[in-house]
Amino acid sequence: MELTLQSLKEHRQSFLDAGYSLPEFDYDKVLENTKNRPTWVHFGAGNIFRAFQANVVQNLLNRGILDTGLIAAEGYDYEIVEKMYWPHDNLGILATLKADNTVEKTIVGSIMESLVLDSENEAQYGRLKEIFANPSLQMVSFTITEKGYSLVDGKGDLLPSVKEDLAKGPKKPVSYLGKVVSLLYTRYENGKLPIAMVSMDNCSHNGDKLAAAVYAFADKWAENGVADKGFAEYVRDKSAVSFPWSMIDKITPRPDKTVEEMLNADGIDGLDAVITSKNTYVAPFVNAEECEYLVIEDWFPNGKSAWDKGGIIFTDRETVDKVEKMKVCTCLNPLHTTLAVYGCLLGYTLISAEMKNPDLKKFVEIVGYKEGLPVVVNPGIIDPKKFIDEVVNSRIPNPFMPDAPQRIATDTSQKLAIRFGETIKAYAASETLDVKSLKLIPLVYAGWLRYLMAVDDNGNAFEPSSDPLLDTVMPYVAGYELSEEPKDLSKLDGLLKNATIFGVDLFEVGLADLVKQYFAELSCGLGAVASTVKKYVNE
Repeated sequence: MELTLQSLKEHRQSFLDAGYSLPEFDYDKVLENTKNRPTWVHFGAGNIFRAFQANVVQNLLNRGILDTGLIAAEGYDYEIVEKMYWPHDNLGILATLKADNTVEKTIVGSIMESLVLDSENEAQYGRLKEIFANPSLQMVSFTITEKGYSLVDGKGDLLPSVKEDLAKGPKKPVSYLGKVVSLLYTRYENGKLPIAMVSMDNCSHNGDKLAAAVYAFADKWAENGVADKGFAEYVRDKSAVSFPWSMIDKITPRPDKTVEEMLNADGIDGLDAVITSKNTYVAPFVNAEECEYLVIEDWFPNGKSAWDKGGIIFTDRETVDKVEKMKVCTCLNPLHTTLAVYGCLLGYTLISAEMKNPDLKKFVEIVGYKEGLPVVVNPGIIDPKKFIDEVVNSRIPNPFMPDAPQRIATDTSQKLAIRFGETIKAYAASETLDVKSLKLIPLVYAGWLRYLMAVDDNGNAFEPSSDPLLDTVMPYVAGYELSEEPKDLSKLDGLLKNATIFGVDLFEVGLADLVKQYFAELSCGLGAVASTVKKYVNE
């Protein structure tokens, strides 16, 4: 058996016998409908799109709620489409890795077209222009990473491709966003048609990031006289073009070898992964956790299909913001960072394995339930306690999720302020809560300082995960050794005053001395990390 439409027809019963859920809709009819009246185009044909949005649409097609599918477009790595989508007729296998050690296998066939965002490819780009000119189009969505919305490099200079596009206008753009805005210009030229431009990337206020990029192109094109000045007015007309905020939450690790072996054992051929020339690791299957959330601001100038019946939540902007803050500041991300820092120190390579350690499990439970929940931002549409319950009991312990503390420890200096600092600020501002009652969030901060020594609890050196501030922060712990000898902890003071990193000046809120005390205990010798954690989670 192969993962193609023909094979799916010829071997349908064999797929069913092997435990696969299959597309249950009239594929040819949906294909025709999608070509004639497209409703949803998605840029960024990677794993989360294939595991989440594509599966939502498939379920709705199976239930007869929708009659049009998805169109996927890839603008960064064309080979994802050329080497993975096209040979498999846009089909993909979703392996949902459940916490009860079972795997749900689904062949997802909701993607009707896949295209490369290449202005040099007349057929592909021409088809995208056709789609954008169609009045039926309701949503253009994106999973292109937060960096994908930036028009400048690390020094703040315009990227060469962006600079070129801003100068020459919407004809044959070369930058990713230049091409997207050019397609939007096509929609403007065809009657100023309304559209929702929806970033679904995992970053705060994502719609604003997309809007800023679109506005920059439209304004510069008008200024340079290379596009109609009315285009800048069109993209700012809230009744014509929207940039909703959204919050997405679903873990989709890179395709796992054990999952591939399981699918091969089912008799499916041709599932080998491909590493593209841009080092993208893609396979005909994706593995993902069961849990998923997609909350979108309900701002759709051209209306929207019944995507909410597939689990997507539409609400107001304020609520989207609250959901984001709930997740990032209290219910998920702080727990992940806690496990990332201490997992590296204690020699773990899997986040799930850490939850078998009763002290680490209790650590994140206290950070979440005891210290976080009293000041959590409650969005109303999702219960924060139930969210943490799911994270602690199902999501993080899931043995099928091959996520590593070393990966999550990336860029920790950029995460501490939002993931823990906001909670500290809320305590400091409260009339009923005492900031000095916080015991384990300061232990996370101290753990990070201990992590910066780049030596684990057994005395073995390790390579810290990439972080833009490593060269800045590591000198503060240079010279400290794993010993019970008294330490001059004043060397840490300059770092502990850094509100940009910690979210607050730890001296001003009265937590600096506690963090220094914890650091001294964590670094007093071999095994000190484990014993210190045990001591304070059980107080």
